[in-house]
Amino acid sequence: MDTIAYDLLIARIDKIEQFVVEKKRMNPLTEIWLNIDETCDLLKVSKRTLQTYRDKRIISYSQFCGKIYFKASDIERHLRDNYRAALKKRNFSY
Repeated sequence: MDTIAYDLLIARIDKIEQFVVEKKRMNPLTEIWLNIDETCDLLKVSKRTLQTYRDKRIISYSQFCGKIYFKASDIERHLRDNYRAALKKRNFSY
């Protein structure tokens, strides 16, 4: 992973954190729950991809009155658990 990709990943995680903080401020529940549209927007994936994540049990969800909700903490945990550190570039000089 190069520096630009790493910076973009960190910026994305920061954006998720800001989003969660704002949601928590607006919603006094102890856990932040996101609907499908919010989750797709946050992860930058389609509804079909999100459905695949549900089907494969990649991200946990809850269903209430026919609507699907995702815990923000589950999404963040998944991103952190699947984080891959960049390998050091080897500098070969001949």
